[in-house]
Amino acid sequence: MSRRVAIVHDWLTGMRGGEKVLDAICERYPDAALFTIVHVPGRVSPAIERLHPRTSFVQRLPFVERLYRVYLPLFPAAVEQFDLDGFDVVLSISHCAVKSVIKGAGATHVCYCLTPMRYAWDQFDAYFGPERTGRVGSAVMRGVMAHMARWDRDTAGRADRYVAISHYVAGRIRRYYNRDATVVYPPVDTAFFTPATQSNGTERYALVVSALVPYKRVDLAIEAARLAGVPLKIVGDGPDRERLQRTASSSTTFLGRRSNDEIRELYRHAAVTLLPGEEDFGIVPVEAQACGRPVVALSRGGATETVVDGRTGVLVDELSAAAFADGISRAMSASFDRTVIRRHAEQFSRERFVHQIAALVESR
Repeated sequence: MSRRVAIVHDWLTGMRGGEKVLDAICERYPDAALFTIVHVPGRVSPAIERLHPRTSFVQRLPFVERLYRVYLPLFPAAVEQFDLDGFDVVLSISHCAVKSVIKGAGATHVCYCLTPMRYAWDQFDAYFGPERTGRVGSAVMRGVMAHMARWDRDTAGRADRYVAISHYVAGRIRRYYNRDATVVYPPVDTAFFTPATQSNGTERYALVVSALVPYKRVDLAIEAARLAGVPLKIVGDGPDRERLQRTASSSTTFLGRRSNDEIRELYRHAAVTLLPGEEDFGIVPVEAQACGRPVVALSRGGATETVVDGRTGVLVDELSAAAFADGISRAMSASFDRTVIRRHAEQFSRERFVHQIAALVESR
């Protein structure tokens, strides 16, 4: 007899890394029930939409499509009100609150943890520092996030098993939740992201594909490209876009949201793809490498598990525009073998991910 599976995701507002994980899981479990705090219809893949996501009361609050992060203090109550009775397996995909859902009696809860809650633990200033929200707003949010951190820690036992997206995140889970985690790298669509044909050459530009939020450090990439004298193309959108556009030089082009086909072509023709922030895993560098193109990334976090310095890109030790500019120059003057880069990326395939996750879920 097949088991009833509930999948729980924090919010569905676009196809970022977490949603790409969810997409692969939804295809593996097409009869599962899907729960989420907020769902913006039309922003996610058909595989996700087919499960008709069930939302929380937060969905009905004013301007939720744009301001859902403002309602962050309500998320604990929202996820605790999901009715998960009758499900045999709960699979949460969590970077914020859904690792703390309350499962039904006799159910098993496996948490695929993208990261412990960044804003509550170690990246408060990047989101709610005085320069972001003002002195008063920052002081208020510090109290709110302190409460969220306590709740996050106190409810860590609600998951029966943690699965982390990288060894870096497994260390964070151990530090903040005092729990061990198995590592299963996220899926990258290596069947779609492929190198260009021999007749297609590269162009002399650097590429960033990212949500435009503070911790991604897109501002550093903009300054590094300027120092290196290399045009920069930025794919993505987010609350930081206006600020970034004000400070960017004329050699920086903001492309906004683009289709996967367009992003693949941009990867294929870019001289380098940049990852200036400290990522928990970082799907973008693997997509770029699947297209046979080198990456310049900060030598911290998940990039140290996905980029091989000198073989598939350049790892930069210092978080500064000057260091990244030097990394860009070194990468653009080096001779990389796109076959070697592509072969390295293939170990992060979608098929490998689905097999490993299904084995963990179905063995319980």
